[in-house]
Amino acid sequence: MKILIVGSEGQLGRGLVAASPSRAKIVGHDIDTLDITDATLIEAVVAEIRPEIIFNAAAYTAVDRAERDEAAALAVNATAVGHLAKAARSVGASFVHVSTDFVFDGMSGVPYSPGAETAPLGVYGRTKLAGEKAAGEDALIVRTAWVYAPIGGNFVRTMLRLMGERSEVRVVSDQIGTPTYAPGLAAALWTLAERGAKGIYHYTDAGACSWYDFAVAIQEEALSVGLLEKSVPVIPINASEYPTPAKRPHFSVLDKASTFALLGSPTPHWRVNLRKMLAEIAQQA
Repeated sequence: MKILIVGSEGQLGRGLVAASPSRAKIVGHDIDTLDITDATLIEAVVAEIRPEIIFNAAAYTAVDRAERDEAAALAVNATAVGHLAKAARSVGASFVHVSTDFVFDGMSGVPYSPGAETAPLGVYGRTKLAGEKAAGEDALIVRTAWVYAPIGGNFVRTMLRLMGERSEVRVVSDQIGTPTYAPGLAAALWTLAERGAKGIYHYTDAGACSWYDFAVAIQEEALSVGLLEKSVPVIPINASEYPTPAKRPHFSVLDKASTFALLGSPTPHWRVNLRKMLAEIAQQA
């Protein structure tokens, strides 16, 4: 079984490689080996590999930079997705695309279902929504949020660094969502793909929290396994006190009931996975 993973060196891409079944022959490409905005190149690569499944774990994720670089964000998050989806159809491959909670405006008081009305607040969300449409109705589209892993740029790694360097950290407390451990997301994508799922699904870890809650938990768990030497004050602030070029949804918890039904069980609580990852890092240190 041949599999093409685009974005294979990112935190999700590496998770997909690690979670792959033994019978899978993985061909991985990242930004330095494959320009996914080049339709001709994509067509040729896919025609040569003839994969059964194409996982697209590549994305332009610099949310604030996208506000001043919309063309680049659109090229990666939407146009390239169309190229990959078209190439997948040409060889009869299943196409798995990863999207985001930023397709919503955050005005809901209840978790967003896959069929909820979309209303992105900024360029990143708009380009990711365009990517969902470019993927097509025959694709598997999985929206996720707050992804982190032992490698790559993510909130957990940033907090560990800042808590080791500063006398205090200030973290937004009025944006609510759910963290997602990349290896867990990767395993779910494999299961959904192999079960032939199509359409839009949601996946994050279980539970919900603010960025402030997440930061407090990171410090507590890191202290317990020796990744931090001392505790520093974590100060809750409003998003208005930390202005950014891009507006972010204040509430982006995703309803995962349909995903859990297909997977056969709910995901672990976000704090369980956080504890698991930090313990693994501590063991390797």
